[in-house]
Amino acid sequence: MERNNAEDLYLELLKKALLYEIWIEHEKYYHDPSNIMFNPTMETRQYGLDWPPIAHSMIGRERMNNLHQCMESVITDNIEGDFIETGVWRGGACIFMRGFLKSYGITNRKVWVADSFEGLPPPDPDYPADTHSPFHTMDYLRVSLEEVADNFKKYNLLDDNVCFLKGWFKDTLPTAPIEKIAIARLDGDMYSSTWESLANLYPRVSVGGYIIIDDYDVDQCKAAVHYYRDCIGVHDEIKTIDQNGVYWRKTK
Repeated sequence: MERNNAEDLYLELLKKALLYEIWIEHEKYYHDPSNIMFNPTMETRQYGLDWPPIAHSMIGRERMNNLHQCMESVITDNIEGDFIETGVWRGGACIFMRGFLKSYGITNRKVWVADSFEGLPPPDPDYPADTHSPFHTMDYLRVSLEEVADNFKKYNLLDDNVCFLKGWFKDTLPTAPIEKIAIARLDGDMYSSTWESLANLYPRVSVGGYIIIDDYDVDQCKAAVHYYRDCIGVHDEIKTIDQNGVYWRKTK
């Protein structure tokens, strides 16, 4: 059933703006030679299969809808904790998190925006799976903190409930002042980034909270997810969102 209350209408419009769905036909004029996944169509945007030249999010409609559903679930079920994304690009998913909370007048949860804001890290010898990872060479993935903060401002969503964690995950996440997490959205692509996010954040995820993995289609990311789950005995069902993303709900 379609819902037509003010909050849902606002959040639907916010999704369309963040994903640039309303104006997507104009993006074809903004080709960037460094964008190896340039293909702005409604189909690719639905499943997050292109790197948008203008849009503030590349996760696509399916994964944005999943994030929306997870947020609704933790609010309905009174699951304690903040929302965090590790690896935010231009900030779109975090902007949507803040828009969701603000639209419902929820003031006791923060949105944590964790990123190096310098692109992805070079391969770390401690993580051999990342040896041939090319992500650190991709300038397209480098977005400054100032640009992300400015994107929040464009939607009137930058306030004291938005907290930035700047730096490599191995340096920022262990001491991040986050007590409880209701939603942890991981978008780090690499084995190292995925492992460091899980190792430092999963123990803080409340029972009933959600872990969302944006890049499960990347072999290194998938391997880190399964190794971490095996190490601590997580057997919660992994559910598919689209070709790239998966999620599960923490049950114990």
